[in-house]
Amino acid sequence: QVQLVESGGGLVQTGGSLRLSCAVSGSDFSINTMGWFRQNPGKQRELVAAITSGGSTNYADSVKGRFTISRDNAKNTVYLQMNSLKPDDTGVYYCNADIWTRRTWNVGAYWGQGNQVTVSS
Repeated sequence: QVQLVESGGGLVQTGGSLRLSCAVSGSDFSINTMGWFRQNPGKQRELVAAITSGGSTNYADSVKGRFTISRDNAKNTVYLQMNSLKPDDTGVYYCNADIWTRRTWNVGAYWGQGNQVTVSS
């Protein structure tokens, strides 16, 4: 059973920094693209940043230059370093990974439990 477990998040003032982590656990799997999404009440979940297994990255325009996504393939972990945070960055942040598993012999989308990030003005 593959699971994504997130850590980090919390409350921070405008201009502050936070780091999110997401570790994939289980057995007999291979991770492709990993990413972070965020969601606010009444709104669709939106992509914040993504990183391929080869290290190519993609960011939402609103976070470019402030957020950095990275991954440690040896630890099956993806990180999101968030700097110069703004109130608009507030939301529940979800880790996502496209993972192939031996059990399904297919690639599926897996999600973390979500972590609240609140940026106060």
